[in-house]
Amino acid sequence: MRSVCDYTDYFVLATGRNARQTKAIHDEVAGALKQAHRLLPRSVSGLPEATWIVGDYLDVVLHVFTPETRAYYRLEDLWHDVPKVAAAG
Repeated sequence: MRSVCDYTDYFVLATGRNARQTKAIHDEVAGALKQAHRLLPRSVSGLPEATWIVGDYLDVVLHVFTPETRAYYRLEDLWHDVPKVAAAG
């Protein structure tokens, strides 16, 4: 994101099968970052509905979607000119 955006270095995009799973993904990532790195998000939006949860960690913005919401907003198309980095795994 650095080449096109001045407020963050990376977007992390993830998809859960439903709202319950998106919340579980968010909670797991947030818990792991807090435990391993003492890192808390600056802000979090979307938890009540859990169709699109955004966690702002300043250098990284975490987006967790349901499939329908991800298809609707199509962030990959919006930011198509940004280099992509595959997750290690």
